[in-house]
Amino acid sequence: MTGTLAPTQPLTAADRCDRCGAQAYVRVVLSSGGELLFCAHHMRKHDDSLRKVATEIQDETNRLHEAQATATDER
Repeated sequence: MTGTLAPTQPLTAADRCDRCGAQAYVRVVLSSGGELLFCAHHMRKHDDSLRKVATEIQDETNRLHEAQATATDER
């Protein structure tokens, strides 16, 4: 093991928030080993605590804004 993290895969619609079951837009890799998935709401709610125990945070919440822009353009 080199200490390098394996590349993370993009989150998909199948990835669900561990807190509420909504679509996950954030993956938190924990220093203890596992990972947690969160929707944007729950990541904002627990951000400070998660940053203390995370080795990596994959944040794809920008996709929410892209989806809103696309929906507005289609009208």
